Amino acid sequence: MNPTMKRRRLHQLTFALAGIYNIGWGLFSALRPQWLFRFAGMPDANYPEIFACLGMVVGLYGVIYFEVARRPEQGRLLAGVGLVGKVLGPIGLAPLIWTGQWPPATIVLCLTNDLIWWIPFGLYLYDARPATIAANPSR
Repeated sequence: MNPTMKRRRLHQLTFALAGIYNIGWGLFSALRPQWLFRFAGMPDANYPEIFACLGMVVGLYGVIYFEVARRPEQGRLLAGVGLVGKVLGPIGLAPLIWTGQWPPATIVLCLTNDLIWWIPFGLYLYDARPATIAANPSR
C-alpha cells in the first residue's frame, strides 16, 4: 500500500473515466453487436453473440476500474490486469489487419479501447508501486 500516492486525484479521474467508457462501450456492443462490422464495411458476423459477449466482458472491466478509482492505493493488481488486456488487444488484432482478414478500419477497436489508456494506466502503475520500491528504486 502506498499512502502517499502521487497524482491520486488524477488516477481516480482516469479510472472513473475508464469505468464509464468500458461500461458504455460494453452496453453498446452487447446491444448492437454488428456495429464494428458495419463500420468497417465487413459482412455482418455470422455469430453476433460472440461480439455481444465481448461487450459484456469489456463492460465488466468498467466495474473493476471503478474499484481502482474508489481505492487507488489498493488497485495495482486490478489495473495491471487491465493494462495487460489493453496490450493483448492490439497484439491480437495486428495479425488480422496485417494478413488482410480484417480491414484497417477495425483499428478503431484498439485506438479507443486500448492504446489511449496505455500511458494513464502505466503512470498509475508507476505511482502505485509499493512504498519500499518507490523509496529505494535501486532494489
